[in-house]
Amino acid sequence: MTDTTTASTTASTGTDIGTDIGIGLVHTVLPTVRTPLADLPEFPGLDPETAEFARGSGIETVGVLEDTTAGDLAALAVRGLLDRLGEQGPGAVRPDTLMLVGPRAPDVLLGSDACRVQAEAKLDGTFAFTLDGLGCTGSSAAWALGRDLLLADPARQSVLIAHGSRPTGYDRVRYPVTVIGDGAYAMTLVRGGRPVLRAHRQETDGTFHDLFRVDYKQVPSYEWREECASPDRYRFELAMNSRMRLSRMVDEVLADAGVDKSAVATTLMQNVTAGAYQFYETLLGLPLHPVCGEHLAAYGHLGAMDVVLNLDRLLATGGLAPGDLVLVLNNSPVAAWAVTLWEV
Repeated sequence: MTDTTTASTTASTGTDIGTDIGIGLVHTVLPTVRTPLADLPEFPGLDPETAEFARGSGIETVGVLEDTTAGDLAALAVRGLLDRLGEQGPGAVRPDTLMLVGPRAPDVLLGSDACRVQAEAKLDGTFAFTLDGLGCTGSSAAWALGRDLLLADPARQSVLIAHGSRPTGYDRVRYPVTVIGDGAYAMTLVRGGRPVLRAHRQETDGTFHDLFRVDYKQVPSYEWREECASPDRYRFELAMNSRMRLSRMVDEVLADAGVDKSAVATTLMQNVTAGAYQFYETLLGLPLHPVCGEHLAAYGHLGAMDVVLNLDRLLATGGLAPGDLVLVLNNSPVAAWAVTLWEV
C-alpha cells in the first residue's frame, strides 16, 4: 500500500486569502499490488458482452486492498493527512469540519460512517457528516460545499473531505459503466490554499435515480450485485443528457470566471473508460490530460476519488505555472454533473 501526499498552502500575491479558498493538503492511499483485469475472480464467469466491454475499457490492472472497507480506507487517508499536518508544527490549522463523501454502500446501517472516521482519526471537536447520493460527482460537490462553508463562517478555518473507494459487493466489473478499484483520499480546503477554486457549477437530474440499484434487502451481502435497469438508457439517453449539460456547464463556468477555452491550461475528469475520454474530448474541444488515462489503466475506476487523484498528481508533476487554469469535469449515472475551474 502506498500513501502519497501533496502540500500546497501558499496564497497568491495580491489576493484576499479570506475569500480565496483553495487546497491545503491532499493525501491518497493506493495499492502497491495491482490485479490484471483478466485475473479478477469474476472474470471467467462473465458473459461475452460484459467481458468484451471490460477488455475494451482501457483498464489494464485494478488496485485491490483485501479485507478493508470504504470506512477503513477513508480513516487511513485522514490519519495520513493529519500526520502530514502535524509535521507543519504547532501553527498548522486543524480541520474543524469533516465531510465524508459517501461510498457506494455504507459500512453500517443506522450508525455513522462519518463519525467512525472522526473517531478513528481522533478529530475531537470537528463536526462530521456525510455527503451522499451523488456517486462520482460527490467529491466535486464536496469541495464546492466546503468552499461555501468557509465563506459563510469566518471562524471556520479548514474543511477536511475524505472518501474510500470499494466495490458494492464482490464483483468489480460494473457493466456497462466501468471496473472498480480500491483507494482513498483525504484533502483540506483552507483560506489562501492553492490551487484556488475559481468557479463551479453542479446539477442533478432525478429521473435517472433508479437506473442502477443493488437488492441488498432480499439477499445476503455476498450475493449483492449491481443491476442496471437499462444499459441502452445509460449508453444513449444519459449520454445525450450528459453531452448537453456538460457542454453548457463548461461554457457557464468559464463565463463565471471571465475566461474562454483558450485560457484553460488542461482538463481533467473522472476515470471511467477510454471511450468516455474520446467522447468528451470530441464534444468539448478540450483535450484531457494523459494522467487520467494513466490512472484508469493502472487502478481502474476509483469513484469519487478519481478527480482528486488526477488533480493531485497533475500538480505534483510541476508542469503548471502559477495562474494556470485547470478545468475538472465530473459526472455520475445517478445522474449528477459538476464542472470546476481551479487556478494554480
